[in-house]
Amino acid sequence: MNHEITGRTWVIGDSVDTDAMYPGFAMKLPVEEAARHVLYDLRPGWTEQVEAGDILVAGRNFGIGSSRPVAALLRHLGIAALIAEEFNSLFLRNAINNGLPALAVPDVRRFVSEGDVLTLNLATGQVDTPAGRLDAAPLPAMVLDILDAGGLLPRLAAAGYLPREDA
Repeated sequence: MNHEITGRTWVIGDSVDTDAMYPGFAMKLPVEEAARHVLYDLRPGWTEQVEAGDILVAGRNFGIGSSRPVAALLRHLGIAALIAEEFNSLFLRNAINNGLPALAVPDVRRFVSEGDVLTLNLATGQVDTPAGRLDAAPLPAMVLDILDAGGLLPRLAAAGYLPREDA
């Protein structure tokens, strides 16, 4: 599978917690409706502007907090990948498990402005920005396999550990 993603960026700050990404009242709503409330307190109207293939860029401590299942909502909105200077480890694992690519890139916000078009390669860790190339640790082969399958549960089903949903 091609592990290169190109998309327009949306830039947010440091220490964005999952409660701000997915407000409590929205947790009782169907995914389609809940997705309209992602980042609402920080970026009102953002969900109406985001397009399939966009990339969300964040600072340090991205995804701290209660680790609400935000990745499914971001995927529903069409976010193709997450890039952050640093992820909360539980949030990072939830993103990968939900099939949402997430790459930690040191100092990425110094080189990216909102609306820039980036190309990132998950297998090499390279991120091409208008300001130049950034290098990060590539995602391990096991993580790439999970992403290629669309998430952890589809990967386990493909490997025969879980029943296939199409069966």
